[in-house]
Amino acid sequence: MNGLFAATSLSEFLSGLTLPFAGKLSPLWVLLTAALIHAVILINIFAILPLFYIWLERKVAGRIQDRLGPTRVGGKFGWLQTLADGIKLIQKEDLAPGAADRWIFRIAPYLAVIASFAAFIVLPFADGWVAVSLDVGVFIILALMSLEVLGIIFAGYSSGSKWALFGAMREAAQMVSYEIPMALCALVPLVTAGTLNFGEIGRMQAGLASNWLIFHDPFTFIAFFAYFTVATASVKRAPFDLAEAESELVAGFHTEYSGLRWSFFFMAEYASMFAVSGIAVLLFLGGWYTGVDAEAGLTSFRGWMPNFMVPGFTLGNYVVNLFGAKVFVLKACVLVFVQIWVRWTLPRLRIDQVMTTCLKYLVPISCVLFLGAILWPLLLASTLKRTTILEQAPPLGRVIVGDAARARPALPVVASSPQREAAE
Repeated sequence: MNGLFAATSLSEFLSGLTLPFAGKLSPLWVLLTAALIHAVILINIFAILPLFYIWLERKVAGRIQDRLGPTRVGGKFGWLQTLADGIKLIQKEDLAPGAADRWIFRIAPYLAVIASFAAFIVLPFADGWVAVSLDVGVFIILALMSLEVLGIIFAGYSSGSKWALFGAMREAAQMVSYEIPMALCALVPLVTAGTLNFGEIGRMQAGLASNWLIFHDPFTFIAFFAYFTVATASVKRAPFDLAEAESELVAGFHTEYSGLRWSFFFMAEYASMFAVSGIAVLLFLGGWYTGVDAEAGLTSFRGWMPNFMVPGFTLGNYVVNLFGAKVFVLKACVLVFVQIWVRWTLPRLRIDQVMTTCLKYLVPISCVLFLGAILWPLLLASTLKRTTILEQAPPLGRVIVGDAARARPALPVVASSPQREAAE
């Protein structure tokens, strides 16, 4: 089922690969090579996504404000404007205030970037296309993304400026507070699915869009919108952007940063926007499936051209997974576009309004949704004598068990010793 570039299949592929002059690789070199390939792929994805999203934000902001946006660098639509800005930032001087704690000041941007990048390690882009496939993948990705707040606190604390410290404290209070309803909203589809494995959750939603978890019951439907709201706040996007305050006229926790280190904070922000959108796609919107059951016709195509150019590489399986990855990225990009759209449409909230929205409204709503997701199958079982609304729809757990049973090779039946003695 999993093709080349999957976490386990890539290691297995390298284990069976015989090099012309070196022979077979040792287990250590197999592990290091597989990790290096995954790291190179993810680093490129992590770097390219912010380039595109920054350009997209500037174009969307221009259209909303009746402007054209970037039009000079890279042709009519300014495709290379973000790249030109990046080259300009690299050439800027790397400054640190005299009152700053220089060591903490310099490592803070890297902490934010690493926390955002680590989320991509467990985020699957297609069936099997994940660097590290974990049974607790959802828990790990939420825990890794929560570490970004450390970089923000360090940046504000070490800058030697009270305005940067104020901005850092506001952002930290917001991010830590909104992680609670975010986790509760993510638990709603997890309770429905019965697993924390992203791959299993994605495969549950194969087929038509009616199989997507957002349409499973009323609680998952509402949980998607609640999750998207708190996810927008957790990545510091307007109208929940509290790094800047209108009365301070400064940039918040990154006020004292310049050049490349300043850009790292924005790279982490835009990459986190894709990460939280990818989580929403996997938990609610069908993952890498189109929703029109187009993958049913591609299933037989997976075995096309086995051992293509390289032993163990199946071209058909790679093409099918590439199609699924494009579907997944497109869905996530649509949600990122909505986040950009909201930023340039709604005004920024005050700190008290942001915290009130979280503690008085979103936390109770997420708790009610979580409780409802638990009681929903019990209510259906007591009234309809089944756990699904549609009679012909199998429970999600049975879908995964069926897939696992079909994928698991048959084990030989060995008779017990009394049976063997009787047979003899």
